[in-house]
Amino acid sequence: MYAQERQQSILATARQRGRVEVGSLADELGVTVETVRRDLTALERLGVLRRVHGGALPVERLTLEPSLESRQSQYADAKRRIGTRAAMEVHDGDAVLLDSGTTTLAVADALPPELHLTVVTNSVDVAARLADRERTELMVLGGRVRRRTGAAVGEWLVAALADVTVDVAFLGTNGFTVEHGLTTPDQAEAAAKRAMAAAARRAVCVSDASKAGQVHTHRFAAIDDLALLISDDRLDDDTVQDLEDQGVEVART
Repeated sequence: MYAQERQQSILATARQRGRVEVGSLADELGVTVETVRRDLTALERLGVLRRVHGGALPVERLTLEPSLESRQSQYADAKRRIGTRAAMEVHDGDAVLLDSGTTTLAVADALPPELHLTVVTNSVDVAARLADRERTELMVLGGRVRRRTGAAVGEWLVAALADVTVDVAFLGTNGFTVEHGLTTPDQAEAAAKRAMAAAARRAVCVSDASKAGQVHTHRFAAIDDLALLISDDRLDDDTVQDLEDQGVEVART
């Protein structure tokens, strides 16, 4: 296979899978990891891939924000496990802040109904899911609701959170890296998430492993702002070590 054919194959695989890893590509293509790295560098120079730790992502994945509906079925089992693990961080009498997103929705589902909790959220879906719980005092943050994510955002929300303190905030993210922290494509959502992190005694990121290595336009938290990152068992050892070196506890489910 010529280099150009190999690179076209790598690009097609990245677009199909959402990301590619150097070791797997080397095995599949029957070439050395050094050859794969050179191919990825060439594709990055063409502007079609973005190199990340251990592999690469197609650029369209970094710029397009998927809808809430399209994310519901992605990594559903992993998100349920993450939600179950996150619920272990919650204790009777706690004030809990839940960000918008499908993974934080899994956290809401996993919260034990017998606990007396105060739950603060900007998510229409989380609020609907918890509204009937007798032992949950539900507080919904107001603002403009983004249809793509079902999240309330804007100045009303940021102002309200300035006077709020919670025990733990569970934050979703579109991407996370040690260098760039937690990022999202939308500026208004980044401001909302930033205010949520600031309102919490402990900030916990809940994210499936597909978000590792992704970088989006707006950063809302640095890695060392987190007390804990909960992901699934696909999160690679190198990323875990990098996070732990920054003082962040990592839990894989």
